Amino acid sequence: MISLAQDKRDHLYMHRALELARKGRFTTGPNPAVGCVLVKDGRIIGEGWHQKAGEPHAEVFALRQAGAQAKHATAYVTLEPCSHQGRTPPCVDALINAEVARVVIAMQDPNPVVSGRGIHKLHDADIEVRVGLFETAARQLNPGFIHRMQTQLPYVRVKLASSLDGRTALSNGVSQWITGGAARADVQVWRAQADAILTGADTVLVDNPRLNVRPEQWPAGIEKPLFFKQPVRVIIDGKNRIHDDLRLFEVAAPVFVVRTTEGSVSRHPHCHEIIAKADSQGRVDLHDALKELALREINLVWTECGGQLAGALFNAQLVNELVYYQANKVLGSDARSMIALPELTQLDDALSFNVLERRMIGEDIRVIAQPMK
Repeated sequence: MISLAQDKRDHLYMHRALELARKGRFTTGPNPAVGCVLVKDGRIIGEGWHQKAGEPHAEVFALRQAGAQAKHATAYVTLEPCSHQGRTPPCVDALINAEVARVVIAMQDPNPVVSGRGIHKLHDADIEVRVGLFETAARQLNPGFIHRMQTQLPYVRVKLASSLDGRTALSNGVSQWITGGAARADVQVWRAQADAILTGADTVLVDNPRLNVRPEQWPAGIEKPLFFKQPVRVIIDGKNRIHDDLRLFEVAAPVFVVRTTEGSVSRHPHCHEIIAKADSQGRVDLHDALKELALREINLVWTECGGQLAGALFNAQLVNELVYYQANKVLGSDARSMIALPELTQLDDALSFNVLERRMIGEDIRVIAQPMK
């Protein structure tokens, strides 16, 4: 039985571990963001966070800082310590070898192949274990990693922006800029958290975007990551229209062009083709495309696309989260609509959302919501 005083201390130090883990949310992919705090005699003796795949995990940094003091200490970790040999040795063995007395874990590893093994190893070493403290907060840190482990699909965030009357561009295609500078800067933070940015060939050919993270546009007040990791750019190109003379290729990050048949070979070494199945209408099967991305360790997909692709993703129930910016403009009925969906005959069939957050970003409203399936 945990005393009230011990429970209070556990909350305090796990909160610190979660703060540390958040520092890695821009850089750790495909690994999860994890934080660790080591405490002994009421004071922190070591702490760390996972910074980059292939480099030491959070527990290792904390143990290095603590040194010999780690013996009989309590470790607070936001994710079950790994028990398998990957790019780095198992963290659970490092904790056991350091002779910690107790380990408090926010959540179990979501990977069904290894989930619970680290906890069992700690129990077998006669180390006291507490699991589930701040589990909801820990899950919110790594939605992409958790979703891919549990479904073999990446977590899909769709970004949409519109006028007050739900329009995304004028009838002639002009859309720059509907939202203000603060909203566009906010998008950089979302891009930086993603492993991939997804769009369609129409958007690429019309807007000719780079689809990269731009450090110079990073919003004030949000801590910059240790380094900027450029996401993979993924283009749905069912008609083989993507060509080499696009601004996408000015950025060295990989470009995945998803097609149903082989297209022309790109001269750019960082351009790769993915062949996905075709759906019943001969278009790229989006479920299969996302499955292919998951096989390439893409955890979180940030989508910036036109109404057709956005509608297809929603219609296929592949969207996990919507990030919507509403500008203080009215564009009129001739302007282009935000999302293309089949005609509805009953309101009960309309897309419905659970709104998680609604706030002002500069002069625009940002809504974060999840589809109600």
